[in-house]
Amino acid sequence: MRLYVVVITLILGNSFCSFAQQTRKPMLTPGGQPILTPAGTPVFEPSSTASAPLPYANIAQLDSAFMQKTYGEAAKRIIQHALKDSLAYTRLQYMCDTFGSRFSGSPGLERAIDWLLQTMKADGHENVRGEDVKVPAWVRGEESCVMVSPRPYTMSMLGLGGSVATPPGGITSEVLVVRDFAELTRRAAEAKGKIVLFNAPFTQYRATVRYRSEGAVRAAEVGAVASLVRSVASYSMRSPHTGGMRYQDSIVKIPHAALSTEDADIIARMTERGEKVKVCLTMNAQTLPDAVSRNVIAELKGREKPEEIVVMGGHIDSWDVGTGALDDAGGCYATWKALQILKELGLRPRRTLRLALWTNEENGLRGGAEYANRHQNEKHILAFESDGGIFAPEGFAFTGAPELYKTYRAAATLLHPVQSANVKVGGGGADISPLIAQSVPQMNIEVEGSKYFWFHHTHADTPDKIDPLDLNKCAAAIAVMMYIAADLP
Repeated sequence: MRLYVVVITLILGNSFCSFAQQTRKPMLTPGGQPILTPAGTPVFEPSSTASAPLPYANIAQLDSAFMQKTYGEAAKRIIQHALKDSLAYTRLQYMCDTFGSRFSGSPGLERAIDWLLQTMKADGHENVRGEDVKVPAWVRGEESCVMVSPRPYTMSMLGLGGSVATPPGGITSEVLVVRDFAELTRRAAEAKGKIVLFNAPFTQYRATVRYRSEGAVRAAEVGAVASLVRSVASYSMRSPHTGGMRYQDSIVKIPHAALSTEDADIIARMTERGEKVKVCLTMNAQTLPDAVSRNVIAELKGREKPEEIVVMGGHIDSWDVGTGALDDAGGCYATWKALQILKELGLRPRRTLRLALWTNEENGLRGGAEYANRHQNEKHILAFESDGGIFAPEGFAFTGAPELYKTYRAAATLLHPVQSANVKVGGGGADISPLIAQSVPQMNIEVEGSKYFWFHHTHADTPDKIDPLDLNKCAAAIAVMMYIAADLP
């Protein structure tokens, strides 16, 4: 999942960004729901206008010349080591092929986690463990969307995560097609008793995903009996894209599903010609009691300041379609390989480098929230996440104090061999977002992700979409940046 909600205020000017904040607001999941602590209370954004204390001494002297002199040789060794084999990709293939999708509450996720813990221990990583997290358990069940008139036609659809079921016989009704919420408001009188289809074209993910997240609520408000959404996709081959959605307790809950972009367009064209389109939507989804999953943790303990932590990782869960190779096995394996590289080269930084593979990012973000709560008394100096797919790396994005931004930009000058010598303002990730409340600086890797939303949340998110060389380059860039972040004096 690439989307995360940045709830800190960024003040930009002369490359300045801070955790400045005017009012406290609840932090939200990618599906628009409040992030909750394990006790069920909301996680709020920082209330202070001050960022965390700077972790490095003499930070003004940490320029590109310093980085080259101090870390140039180590960076070369890391990059060479990262490119020498494809073990990380081989392991990613094995996990995806062997355990399948890794949806929260599913046996496949827990079997994959068991294997990861076993393999990391066999590799000799330190403090390998699983940290329990209660996660939601939503089961898709049998589902279909069939055009009844003007002609019989079975459409390509996926129910959206968390949706309620239809009645046993399904819901058969006329479809009202709208392009956006404003059009729905204008045509509210037409919606009662119908199935609303939000046929919003893809622009940017953050702009388009709101129809998936909020569509059921908006349609129910005007009396619709179900809602459909055009898949949030930049390209399609009749491939529907699932994803998270939300309800409001005060509004009736109606079934919510995604159609392929092609099928959404078929209905739209028919209605534009004046034809009445009627469909039968059948969904047997159910929500089971919460299950226990785990965040996967491994470490490289710091040699001088082990109590200070740089945490890096991705999310180990996936949706229940495809095998979650791009989203987000790739991010997990790039960061795991980064830790492995440093271990194998004997590069132990001053501070502890912690790998965290978070669970339940896709439909709850409980792994990230539990991690922040469990480790709230520890001193994190940086949180890093890879959750934008694995493609050719292009650099990093960072949110934090301006002095740190300049420092990490200087560190990135060592990454020209893997085309990653750039750091832009505005980084973060869904799983590390709960750490914002503790004023922990945020970073993510940037990749050439123009094809990411071709495969995102689809049956086609499989290992063949990842280039092993791209995975190695991402791991190399991450290893260099995280080593420097954890080692600077």
